[in-house]
Order: sequence, then structure tokens, then C-alpha cells
Amino acid sequence: MIKGLAISTVWVLDQDRAKEFYTEKLGLEVRTDMTMGEGGMRWLTVGAKDQPDVELTLMVPGVPAMDPESAEAVKKLVSKGILGAGVLVTDDIHGDYERLKGRGVQFLQEPQERPYGTEAIFRDDSGNWFSFTQRNEGLDLDKEWATS
Repeated sequence: MIKGLAISTVWVLDQDRAKEFYTEKLGLEVRTDMTMGEGGMRWLTVGAKDQPDVELTLMVPGVPAMDPESAEAVKKLVSKGILGAGVLVTDDIHGDYERLKGRGVQFLQEPQERPYGTEAIFRDDSGNWFSFTQRNEGLDLDKEWATS
């Protein structure tokens, strides 16, 4: 039986830049940074220190995961900011928003109240966007869903 999610891929344009962004700006920790086989693929994963069982693998689109044509298409989508990579959660949205903004994180939306909590939206150094959310206990359907 499936027990949960362990690793999820975030497509990035440059692994060194992504490593710096995710660790120095977002405060995640490096879990693995290795090359698989001689001249092989770089396996770079990061995660939140308080969540040791979940990792993000920061991968450049290409072989062996996809053919060159598909890799170029994914790179274009990432760089255009079309792909949303997920939701990162916090228990201090306003304080962490200010801290991350001070570290140079590009926010597309400042914290706003939503039915599921308070949410800000930011982009990583490749163009992927993330919801940065402090969750509510339950849904408050009187709040707006749409971002402004």
C-alpha cells in the first residue's frame, strides 16, 4: 500500500542556482547532492528540516527523464512561469513573507486571506511558482478563492 509522498520533482533551469535559492533564500536543507555514475545525472534533493521524510528533487529537464525536444518544451514553460510546483506551508505567513522578501524572493502576491488560509505566491529562480500558505483549521467559504 502507498504510505505517502517521499520525493517530488521541481524542474529547474540550473541546479547550482536552484540549490542556492532553495537553501539560502527559502531555508531548506540539502538532503542529497551526487552524480549517478560516471558523467551521469546529478541527483539534488532538498527538504524542510522539520519534515525529513519529504524531499524535492531539483532536476534540469533532459535525458534520461525525457527526450531533448520535450526537455526544451519543459524549459520554456518553466522559464515563462507557467508551471506551479506546489504549496509550501508556514505557521507565520506574515513574518516569513517579510523574511523571504528580504532575502530577495520574488513574490507575485502578498499574503491574502483565502478559504483555506492566508496565502502568498512566489516564484523560484527558474520561474516555478509556489503557493506559500498558513492553513486554517477548516475551510471558510465566506472568503474569496480567486487571487487578485
